[in-house]
Amino acid sequence: MIDLHCHLLPGIDDGAKDLKESLTLARMAYAKGIKKIIVTPHIHPGRYDNNANNIHHALLIFKQALAEHHIPLQVGMGAEVRIGPEIPSLLEQNLIPFLGTFDGYSILLLEFPFNQIPLGSENLMSWLLAKNIRPMIAHPERNAEIIGNLKKIQNFVELGCWIQVTASSVTGQFGKKVQLCAQQLLEHGWVNVLATDAHNIEFRPPDLDSGRFATAKIIGNAAAWALVREIPEQITRGKFEEALN
Repeated sequence: MIDLHCHLLPGIDDGAKDLKESLTLARMAYAKGIKKIIVTPHIHPGRYDNNANNIHHALLIFKQALAEHHIPLQVGMGAEVRIGPEIPSLLEQNLIPFLGTFDGYSILLLEFPFNQIPLGSENLMSWLLAKNIRPMIAHPERNAEIIGNLKKIQNFVELGCWIQVTASSVTGQFGKKVQLCAQQLLEHGWVNVLATDAHNIEFRPPDLDSGRFATAKIIGNAAAWALVREIPEQITRGKFEEALN
């Protein structure tokens, strides 16, 4: 399996606090069947002021540690970007790493605040799509506004945005309302990728397989595998070779 959303880089956001925890998470991921990951630290101006430069530096340190500890996890670089007015400027400066590409579009992992969808979000999505950047909206099933009205996310799907659901949302780890929303997104056929959004060892571990198994009960085994294997494989083609440089 391939995990397209996780916070394994040490000390760079609210994920792994140090290299020891990063390596433990990497071992856990590999043991649970995740062979490749795209690390996606938060880019959230004013809170997590990360960009492609410092993420790349942290990634190289992490990759070296993986090699030294004989952990065969393959790692590539991405980011989880909080939606906001800074995005066009950051893109212009090449400071946002993409998850990869698909059908001529660069795939950008984009996050809403958990309590709302900011005004103007549809305009930004349309602007991105016009520039051949396809937003993949991270964990919309955990957004209060979307939980209350599924039509709110349907508008973005119809615009051309993709959806990434958190594996542990499907298993019920975030509560019944989030689980029901994730199930509805899957039943509508709106989900493109399932990912761990792993942050730490105890509460947010890198467990993709449990979510895949729960997803298979909703949409079938082949479709569930596509969300964690075939689609991520297409998106990340060439990303892991790129990460060596």
